[in-house]
Amino acid sequence: MILRIHLVKIDFRGVFGQTFDFFPIFAIVWIMYSVKVTPRFGDLDVLGHVNSAVPVFWFDLGRNPLLKIFHPNLKLKRETFPLILAHTDFDFVDQLYFQYDVEIKTWISRIGASSFTVYQEAWQEKRLCVKGSAVMVHYDFNSEKTTPIPEDKKKLLAEHLLEPAGMS
Repeated sequence: MILRIHLVKIDFRGVFGQTFDFFPIFAIVWIMYSVKVTPRFGDLDVLGHVNSAVPVFWFDLGRNPLLKIFHPNLKLKRETFPLILAHTDFDFVDQLYFQYDVEIKTWISRIGASSFTVYQEAWQEKRLCVKGSAVMVHYDFNSEKTTPIPEDKKKLLAEHLLEPAGMS
């Protein structure tokens, strides 16, 4: 896990009535997973920006560690793998460029009975560039039906359940 610290400014009045412009308070935010990616030349569009289709793959890469919660050895077989991707969405907040690495940050934002939502952000040079979410469904490929997420898996997901600073 990675630790992100935010400085929060507030008005503060001292014991004798004196005022201070701000009083620093640190908020600790856990990032469930963080993956650094380096844009490739082939990722660019004709304007020299990273093509809008590329973060889709980067976010998929950022979700890979979640698979280990459900299948630790990562031998992904139809008979044993219990997740299916049901929905994704992306908001492109700022442009991504070729010359800088991109950090993909991943959290869990919701846990339901048979599905959970992954929230992700792509950061470049301290700028939020893309944010998005993906709904993963606990699924039995043999019966082709959703199944409840086991309680032990819910507990592991819940350890990382939070609302990131950029999420609204």
